[in-house]
Amino acid sequence: MSEKKHHSSLHVRIEKLDVPMSELIGYFRGKCSKCGHQRIAHDDSGKCEGVMNKPCNSGCDNYVPE
Repeated sequence: MSEKKHHSSLHVRIEKLDVPMSELIGYFRGKCSKCGHQRIAHDDSGKCEGVMNKPCNSGCDNYVPE
């Protein structure tokens, strides 16, 4: 699937959610109490991948909200 098609499909799925975009963005901006990075920096298993080109050096392997 092309990136443009995937983006379009994802957008449609997000629109079907009963959650305003502002709440969804706020959810992913939440910070982790272990490492201080936002939820979006953590992979699907909870391990922090760091931000930009800087890996997380705290050893955070489970997202814990502040």
